[in-house]
Amino acid sequence: MGATQTLIGRRREEILPKTRMSQAASVIEELEDVLAAGSSDRRTEILRRVTDLFLGNAESFNHEQVGVFDDVLAHLIHQVETNALAELGRRLAPIGNAPNGVIRTLARHDEISVAGPVLAQSPQLTDGELVEIAGLKGQGHLGAISERKRIAAAVTDILIQRGDTTVVRKLSQNQGATFSDRGYETLATRAETDEQLAENLGVRLDMPPQLLQSLMSKATEAVRARLLSVVSPEDQAAIQQVLASVSDKVMRKAAAPRDFSRATAAIDRLQEQRSLNETAISGFARDGKYEEMVAGLARICAAPVELIEKLLQNPRYDGVLVACKAAEFRWPTLNAILKARFAPYEMPPNDLIQVRADFIKLSVATARRMFRFWMVRGVAKVES
Repeated sequence: MGATQTLIGRRREEILPKTRMSQAASVIEELEDVLAAGSSDRRTEILRRVTDLFLGNAESFNHEQVGVFDDVLAHLIHQVETNALAELGRRLAPIGNAPNGVIRTLARHDEISVAGPVLAQSPQLTDGELVEIAGLKGQGHLGAISERKRIAAAVTDILIQRGDTTVVRKLSQNQGATFSDRGYETLATRAETDEQLAENLGVRLDMPPQLLQSLMSKATEAVRARLLSVVSPEDQAAIQQVLASVSDKVMRKAAAPRDFSRATAAIDRLQEQRSLNETAISGFARDGKYEEMVAGLARICAAPVELIEKLLQNPRYDGVLVACKAAEFRWPTLNAILKARFAPYEMPPNDLIQVRADFIKLSVATARRMFRFWMVRGVAKVES
């Protein structure tokens, strides 16, 4: 029993303060017998008592004294049940000078009840050890690591690489986590299909501006609204600035030159087949076929493609609304066209409510008079 002999062979006053001598003597006298032939319950009890001795004066122990406890506990933890190990992990995890050999053994334990508290809290574990454990263990262990107060980029890289949705969401909420450029790029990509992750990233102060802008451009309006409701006024202004930049990009994208020749040919065929109607235009909008949508709406309205395109490029929605009402389209079709115009972005909910109200209020006759005026002028003159 090398550990026991080490402990007994040292002068007790070098191991424990004198105020603990009687308690130490009692435990020391039992150790050898317990390790040799003690029952599981007795081993668990001695484990608790040794742990109590350590925790009672942990701050006053020097490195050599902590090493003694490490030797003893290292023998005990191989002879006790999982529940006892889990208790030991919970008690030692937050201690800055906990016996490091025991901490490292517990951190690598397969049972998350044992390893979890240590992985989440222990300052003894190095970044290299955390990377190693994160590369070998399951999602429970990765989730525990993602709860640490401080996490280096090397560790978050492996957590992002191997972590499931739960792990990555938890990690993105941890303001003490540091991310590499590659890590942030991967998170932003995953956030495209995960609204909660997008929301978590949106409120991070260290999110690179260009990635935040990309994230906001692809986030749903619901995510944007939640972001503005949970951040401080100062951060709200920053997010609003990002959204304004996104809106500007939308309009520049809409104004980019497009080739409508192929789409016009397709619309000609549909018209010959008597299949060019509101249903077809709505389908083009939903399928993201922008050129076919524009060319088809132009044909139904008996207007030049250039006119319809200018209406869609205008930052206001009035022109598109008038064209759709003049064509006697229903609200779902106009809604689909507006979504296609802004894709992959979304109009704010309040704007959509106003558009719908204006669309319902506008009569077909008035819309047609306005549209004829634009036709005569040859360009779309919509207030901006």
